[in-house]
Amino acid sequence: VTGGSSGIGKCIAIECYKQGAFITLIARDENKLLQTKKEIEKYSVNDKQVVLCISVDVSKDYEQVENVLKQAQEKLGPVDMLVNCAGTSVTGKFEDIEVNSFERLMAVNYLGSVYPSRAVIATMKERRMGRIVFVSSQAGQLGLFGYTAYSATKFALRGLAEALQMEVKPYNIYVTVAYPPDTDTPGFAEESKTKPLETKLISETSSVCQAEQVARVIVKDAIQGNFNSSVGSDGYMLSILTSGMSPVTSITEGLQQVVCMGIFRIVGLFYLGSFDSIVRRCMMQREKSESADKTE
Repeated sequence: VTGGSSGIGKCIAIECYKQGAFITLIARDENKLLQTKKEIEKYSVNDKQVVLCISVDVSKDYEQVENVLKQAQEKLGPVDMLVNCAGTSVTGKFEDIEVNSFERLMAVNYLGSVYPSRAVIATMKERRMGRIVFVSSQAGQLGLFGYTAYSATKFALRGLAEALQMEVKPYNIYVTVAYPPDTDTPGFAEESKTKPLETKLISETSSVCQAEQVARVIVKDAIQGNFNSSVGSDGYMLSILTSGMSPVTSITEGLQQVVCMGIFRIVGLFYLGSFDSIVRRCMMQREKSESADKTE
């Protein structure tokens, strides 16, 4: 589990550990990793289980990522399931976001998933089995005010996942893209401090989920080999609306998309209208405030 020292990544590691898995946690902060390791070990179901910690930045040096994953496989055996959960966020108006933030987010959120996946794929093909999970976001299905830097990286994961799934499916390897909503994590709390007003108001139209609930859904979908993983009714609607040419796991899933697409598009248009209204109101209020300041 990359990004496994906190938030959704940590909860996914706990969920897998509860099911008897051996866990490799990968993150940058060694102290947080060791703290998380102790927390996860409380959930062991047998004496043989191991939690291995690796401190590395998965977005910087592919060879280093490849080497540490090779070492992990030598200690714990081949990777059955890779969960790419390392990620970060920056919010703000397009012109206010520093240019290097766009580069940093693409490195962490996209390349930080490419590198670990690239490092394990050959072994998975040899074994004719494996699961690869990409943790995207609902902001990877729908572009919203304030997320120009973040959304692009999360949309990129879907393109990667769709192409990769077509390549590896004959080898009995299944790819899952998870689209969690706003989730109560340290990263979300940090992001909320700098959100533009418009982004906050749009976010308030849906509830905040708990990381444990999101983790349970992602692990279940990954084990079942589902391509899409969504949480709640809003997540289900978004997965239908954005299904496009995505793979389906069953005929039933495909039929649900065909039947529900039209009605969900109507509902979605109402949502988009309300979001546009929020943005317009905020702009008008800001202009009034600026005009009043100039008058004074």
